Amino acid sequence: MSYEAIIGLEVHAQLLTESKAFCGCSTTFGEEPNSNVCPVCLGLPGVLPVLNAKVVEFVLRMGLATNCTIARQSVFARKNYFYPDLPKGYQISQYEEPICTDGYVEIDLKDGSKKRIGIARIHMEEDAGKSIHDIGASTLVDVNRCGVPLIEIVSEPDLRTPREAHEYMLRMRQIVTYLGICNGNMEEGSLRCDANVSVRKQGETEFGTKTELKNMNSFRFVEKALEFEIARQIDALEHGEEIVGETLLWDASKGIAVPMRSKEEAHDYRYFPEPDLVPVNVGVDWIDRVRTKLPEFPSARRDRYVKELSLPKYDADILTTEKELADYFEGVLQHLPARSPEAIKLTSNWVMTEVLHVVKEQHIAIDSFAVRPKRLAEMIHMMIDGTISGKIAKEVFERMLTSADSPSAIVKSRGLAQVTDATAIEAAVDKILSENRKQAEEFLGGKKQVFGFLVGEVLKATGGKANPKLVNEILRKKLEWRS
Repeated sequence: MSYEAIIGLEVHAQLLTESKAFCGCSTTFGEEPNSNVCPVCLGLPGVLPVLNAKVVEFVLRMGLATNCTIARQSVFARKNYFYPDLPKGYQISQYEEPICTDGYVEIDLKDGSKKRIGIARIHMEEDAGKSIHDIGASTLVDVNRCGVPLIEIVSEPDLRTPREAHEYMLRMRQIVTYLGICNGNMEEGSLRCDANVSVRKQGETEFGTKTELKNMNSFRFVEKALEFEIARQIDALEHGEEIVGETLLWDASKGIAVPMRSKEEAHDYRYFPEPDLVPVNVGVDWIDRVRTKLPEFPSARRDRYVKELSLPKYDADILTTEKELADYFEGVLQHLPARSPEAIKLTSNWVMTEVLHVVKEQHIAIDSFAVRPKRLAEMIHMMIDGTISGKIAKEVFERMLTSADSPSAIVKSRGLAQVTDATAIEAAVDKILSENRKQAEEFLGGKKQVFGFLVGEVLKATGGKANPKLVNEILRKKLEWRS
């Protein structure tokens, strides 16, 4: 019997505000435990929370970016539950009247088509603290994170495969980072995901009993956890077992999901309106101001690269993965004297290969990369005008990583300029042909692959400085004269 999965994701994004949602405490990550706290985020008697306006602006950005309807008025609620890292005994969130509803995003499928995934709601809420279980026999609590602002993005149950869920998470990360509202770091918990999943027989319309997966702190784990849970549910149904609605924790080290507790429903949290916060009123003028500041989104930028820059879709996909990477690429193009198709493709190749290789190897952000766009553009232009070859460019690039010198200064000081003197290249070709008569005869006899060997020998003889195009032309003419 064939089954299909029904998957809905709840994505929590920590907002990049300097202060918390309802007080002035810092949100800086990695501070001394329990140092960024005050009576408000601890929920002490008599304190009054005050909403951070930046939180509202950030959720408006997300709502507009995901095609949501923005509520002119939304209301905060108390979500009541007890846990040691929630000192107030409740979390300020939104329930019946969230700020954003009925949106959607599109994801790319393997066959090249797109699929629309509905966004049921996006709401504001505060984070809880952090329990630390791995220090001796005790559990410690760090409440620095209490009150840190989050948005929760709840999808419709439109996802059908773990791969679609993976693509959806990537799209969410792209959007929040392009908007500048979240750094998208799953390992640090800035972007978190819970998944609701059930299975049903193909052709059925009713949803099965769903379970919830938590503790998935990477895109790969989201996919792996869903694969495990879908297979587990199908196996249970095939053996006549009943699926129990429960919350499961993903154990990445063992590759299994283990039961944590029975799954809560909304009524378990005893939601009621937050009495200490007034409704959030959002005027049309505020929405319009936010809309005018929205960036060009990844899909639009990718399509522009394909249409206007004539880049392959593969290149465009990679270059627009991160906003900062796309900005870097365009920064290089802006400093090129001429944006010819050759220059654009060459720039794309260098950014995707050499630049990204160094960024990943050094574990740095592209903004911290030593070779800024203007310097890379100068080097690429030197390749295009024939001053240096591709091989020499790699040597220049390596030097640029550790030196502030310009590419032209490096080429001059190290004597790396490309040899374009036809007479000098002709002499080198004659020398190589005289030393490799057997290979020359093999080429004339029809073994065409030998030509590459002879080109390589000429380049080697000139220290890699000879212009490869001239080498090819002169070598081919010399061989033709012999035939």
